[in-house]
Amino acid sequence: MTVSYESRYPTHPDDVKKYDTEQLRQHFLVDNLMQADKLVLCYTHYERVIVGSAVPVQAPVNLETVEALKAEFFLQRRELGIINVGGSGTVSVDGTNFVLHNKEALYVGMGAKDVRFHSSDSATPAKFYLNSAPAHHSYPTKHLTMDKCTVLQMGAQATSNERAIHQLMINDVVETCQLQMGLTVLKPGSVWNTMPAHQHDRRMEAYFYFDLAADQGVCHFMGQPQQTRHIWVANEQAVVSPAWSIHSGCGTSNYAFIWGMAGENLDYHDMDKFPASAMR
Repeated sequence: MTVSYESRYPTHPDDVKKYDTEQLRQHFLVDNLMQADKLVLCYTHYERVIVGSAVPVQAPVNLETVEALKAEFFLQRRELGIINVGGSGTVSVDGTNFVLHNKEALYVGMGAKDVRFHSSDSATPAKFYLNSAPAHHSYPTKHLTMDKCTVLQMGAQATSNERAIHQLMINDVVETCQLQMGLTVLKPGSVWNTMPAHQHDRRMEAYFYFDLAADQGVCHFMGQPQQTRHIWVANEQAVVSPAWSIHSGCGTSNYAFIWGMAGENLDYHDMDKFPASAMR
């Protein structure tokens, strides 16, 4: 097993106005996730959230600390959210096993020392998507399934944004310090997500797109409402969204995406919305 690690520093919106395509992708797109038998970590300086993945194929993948954390173990001062977007697999947390099927999640609280990822079948390996944020308290580890979370039915076929928002990891479902995660599935024929677009001035967000065919793509919109930019995203890639940026996307087909947030406010509905008519 190997570890792939990188760090992303914050950007100012005035600077981003001048970015070309390559600079936007360099600073905000995470395009190296879901590598076989590898722990992939992208440490962002937006609320110090880590975006990552673990795909155990030939052997288990361990959640190892990295030098930048200055910690004896990864979750010494952090909490972790895990969502499986592949075949069935098991997450072992200090010797306790949790079986995660496709689209199931696991919250792991601060202080867990030994976290290991396993696949049930190497032919259809589990693909664990990870978000981690600094923590101040140790909350219990909790297995979260699609049938036990809060589900919001949003949008309409007429506006091409009919979707189900599965709130897997919010404070109404599980206690966390600051991390929130969920999964949105677009219905066939719908391509727009998160409309109206919005900002979270009190927290950052990351979008991970999946269940997207290889020949399809999503145009992810970001930037300030009056200075929008876009990044083309492929299957199993993520976009990091600063607090000053909107986040929304439109695909060439329907798809699913995981949203992960961290910051000082756990109110899911704390957002500043901008209708399409207000954006430039």
